[in-house]
Amino acid sequence: MVNKVQLESSGATDVGQMRSTNQDAFLIDEPQSLYIVADGMGGHAGGEIASKLCVDEIAQYARDNQAVFAGERKHPDPKVAGTLVEAVNYASTKIYERALEEPSLKGMGTTATVLMVVEDYAYCAHVGDSRLYLLRCGYIYQLTNDHSLVSEQVRAGLLTKEEAELHHLRNVITRSVGYQEEEDVDTTSLRLEDGDCLLICSDGLHGKVTDQELSLMIEKHGLKAVEELIKLANDRGGDDNITTVILKVKVSAK
Repeated sequence: MVNKVQLESSGATDVGQMRSTNQDAFLIDEPQSLYIVADGMGGHAGGEIASKLCVDEIAQYARDNQAVFAGERKHPDPKVAGTLVEAVNYASTKIYERALEEPSLKGMGTTATVLMVVEDYAYCAHVGDSRLYLLRCGYIYQLTNDHSLVSEQVRAGLLTKEEAELHHLRNVITRSVGYQEEEDVDTTSLRLEDGDCLLICSDGLHGKVTDQELSLMIEKHGLKAVEELIKLANDRGGDDNITTVILKVKVSAK
């Protein structure tokens, strides 16, 4: 039996304390149950353009392929995950082509953490070092792997997590949407439970606020934690753009 899912969501982005422009972008599309955080990079204008293109093109691709997400099915459904991967790479091609048209934008790219809820399942497609977290029963779980130089060294046992947090190359990412026409996109999925919260954020947040603090603040403030978390990251220096999207999940039997 497929359970009925109701979602409440809130999101915000902030330029931070050190940057003159905001190269982050996010999307909350409640009719599609689609949520995206993108953190752009590539010069003064390139990052802004890449992240906005990413969000817009993924949303359009999802709208154009609504039939894939409609109707009941057995979960996890590889067609849903595959369509989200296609959407990310569609955006990657559009960003790459834009950079070819405007040489000043060469090398621009963006992270993309894309979440879609279909029936009582959450599907994620992910590139870069923005993150998706699950908060369940008082615990917080990072559902995405960072595609960054230091994170890959941590997973290989070459650095400790503590060393990685202080490493001078911690912001160097190894995958991005738009740097080339297609990218290797990670996917994950999970069945949602009543009371779950999902958090998508850029590294401007998770680089300043610990996982435990994320969990405690969302447990305390619910959807209003969006503003509280951004304020906390700014209070700790705000040296990057900060983007936060939170979903609260209510599940009931049909």
